[in-house]
Amino acid sequence: MQAKEIYDGQADLWVRHEPVLLSDYSARPRVLELCGDVTGMTILDLGCGEGYVGRRLAERGAAAIQGHDVSPAMIEGARRTASALGLDTLSYSATDLRQAEFGDPNAPVDLVIAVFLFNYMDTTSMSRILSRVRSVLKPEGRFIFTVPHPLLPWIKPAQKPFYMRPEGGYLSSVDVPFPGRIWRRDGESVEVQAVHKTFTTYFQALQAAGFTSMPHVEELHITADHVALDPDFFGPLVDLPLHVAFSLSP
Repeated sequence: MQAKEIYDGQADLWVRHEPVLLSDYSARPRVLELCGDVTGMTILDLGCGEGYVGRRLAERGAAAIQGHDVSPAMIEGARRTASALGLDTLSYSATDLRQAEFGDPNAPVDLVIAVFLFNYMDTTSMSRILSRVRSVLKPEGRFIFTVPHPLLPWIKPAQKPFYMRPEGGYLSSVDVPFPGRIWRRDGESVEVQAVHKTFTTYFQALQAAGFTSMPHVEELHITADHVALDPDFFGPLVDLPLHVAFSLSP
């Protein structure tokens, strides 16, 4: 199933004003930490969904944030929420990033984020986007993206609160889409997908796109604070690598 179909069909379950999805605890807070002080920055939010991370960056003083997502339903949710909160530094576009251009190399931005974007496309599409990201970033800018941990499908059973169901082997299944599901703390769940890539895939694609600095890489996971907050929800994920965050400059 294509990402547009997945998210158009469940957009209402993604729109939220506070942390509720597993990845709102296990991934997005760390993305915000890696972004650091964004006061006055211009930002591209690729695969923005309903705008959760972009809204947090706007509240922290970013000057302008342009969100792109393939799902018109998610973009509509992002616009409604931003308008209700009076966040006029946010703008959105329903964009298939695999095909359309984004940003302007003649007006480069300070920061590009892509939170769980590349797990919805093959390596060729990802590589094209990486090349464009590098061309629209200021020389001192930063690029931060997250993906599901490549090994998770093989080490986590297909049970709540998060799983990806693998097909084939770790090395032989590059660009194969794995269906998955991620839960909310209120018991609802949403369908997700991982088009599988290895760590080698990501590093080679970044190099081919012209990135020359060594990326900062973190394996994101559940912490003791998470377990203390909700042992039943977070406990099954202790000591598992859930996601990977990459942060780098051009």
